[in-house]
Amino acid sequence: MSKAKRYDPKTTTTKRFTLEKGHFLYIFLAPLFVSIILALIKQNFLSFSLNIVSFGLFFATAKLNTFGLNKEYEYHTTTLTKAPTPFKTFSAGLLGVSTFFTAWIAGSQDFFISIALALISVIGYFLYYGFDPKKDKLENIGDISAEFVIETLSTARGKLASIEEEMKKIKEEVLYSKLRIATDKGYEILNNIEADPKDLRVARKFIIVYIDGIKKVTSSYTSMDEKDITTETKEKLSNLLSDVEQRFDKEILRLKQNNQFDLDVNIDVLQEQIKN
Repeated sequence: MSKAKRYDPKTTTTKRFTLEKGHFLYIFLAPLFVSIILALIKQNFLSFSLNIVSFGLFFATAKLNTFGLNKEYEYHTTTLTKAPTPFKTFSAGLLGVSTFFTAWIAGSQDFFISIALALISVIGYFLYYGFDPKKDKLENIGDISAEFVIETLSTARGKLASIEEEMKKIKEEVLYSKLRIATDKGYEILNNIEADPKDLRVARKFIIVYIDGIKKVTSSYTSMDEKDITTETKEKLSNLLSDVEQRFDKEILRLKQNNQFDLDVNIDVLQEQIKN
């Protein structure tokens, strides 16, 4: 299971395709790298310096573009979210600047030709990668603010991610395994809430109390040298995590039952509407 989402072949394929598209801009680094080596061999330090700057600009463009594509992927695979920061637009602008600098300053091309090449690169970028999503995905969920749901889930996922970082320090296999199960189930509960934000009402105690409690216990454990922690304390923590796992299973079941109840109600309402 992944950290935030369960395995989905469709989204996994989308992720892989997105990343492969993101690698495309790195192709521009190859000729610049060759130019840097040739300038160094010829001891042309001005050309060497300018090509280094060009290389840095294109590398920054490629990195920013990959980051923007990842944010777009998160947007398309998340039920409730705000439109991402327009990193793709920033990438397109930086690509134009990089192209202009490389053509006019580093390559000594005509000014207007350099401008034309920069515009072509920006247009080509948008044709290949498309534009940034602009609409927030904040559907009506009754009396609960969509922004509140997003903030609550983001905070909870942040705490789970913090627990996972602390887990890396734990060498006790049994405790690590139980914490892994707990965090995976925690992500599953958060994903269920994201799919049906109304469930936040019934799962709020889980988010506020249990996740925060696990985070504090884990931090307290990892703040000590494992060799100094008594066997009794380790067994106590192991039993606690077993109880946590059972509690999370009950939470998952309750959320599923709540969804089943909503489905039954909607079916009954539709049947009454058909009769009338």
